[in-house]
Amino acid sequence: MSKTVLITGATSGIGRATAELFAKQGFRLILCGRRQERLDELKDQLGKQTQVLTLKFDVRDREAVFLAIESLPKEFSQIDILINNAGNAHGLDPIDKGSPDDWEAMLDINVKGLLYMSKAVLPQMVDRKSGHIINIGSTAGKEVYPNGNVYCASKHAVDAINQGMRIDLNAYGIRVGAVNPGLVETEFSDVRFKGDTERATNVYKGFQPLKPEDIADIIHFVVTRPYHVNIADLVVMPTAQASSTIVKKDL
Repeated sequence: MSKTVLITGATSGIGRATAELFAKQGFRLILCGRRQERLDELKDQLGKQTQVLTLKFDVRDREAVFLAIESLPKEFSQIDILINNAGNAHGLDPIDKGSPDDWEAMLDINVKGLLYMSKAVLPQMVDRKSGHIINIGSTAGKEVYPNGNVYCASKHAVDAINQGMRIDLNAYGIRVGAVNPGLVETEFSDVRFKGDTERATNVYKGFQPLKPEDIADIIHFVVTRPYHVNIADLVVMPTAQASSTIVKKDL
């Protein structure tokens, strides 16, 4: 029987690439996002390869998260793998010039959204004493860089939650691990710079960044290891990147 995978933030970037790869491998998919038209497009595309259910809600909305999980039909009700992928960055300002609205968006999605999704899905994994949770972190959760303040704080929180979750769920045989990418060319910078396309594009100029498909391939590798193998914490960067502030660019 194919496993059921729930992916948050499935309509773009890493989430979409992961959904596409997992569909090819025959996983049953629950795809979550905020944009209905993109969810519909994904269902039409991937539904030709596997069973697909889409759920439209915002992970920041605790009530919506729990209602969505409670609404799952029987054939999708057993979630074997939860990929907490939804996340965002808003702004790149020093702390004294930062926007409290941006801060709240990052903490609400990156931290609270991850917690809400995990809380909604975990009871069934605990009951079965099996399951796998993949938390998508960032190299920003391993080091702090200039003007990254609150975004880095949110990803450091993901790192801590990932470790705490693995400890707390150990007794139930639930695998927990994080994948922490460096520079990946997605809509991430478009969102961070609020539509300033030129500034967003410049982030990836002069070197070969990671692609969403690279991360999807790694996630697939992680979840397909034998059950006694748990990849607890994985950091991946493009070859040109040595740290959050050191990137070899040929400009």
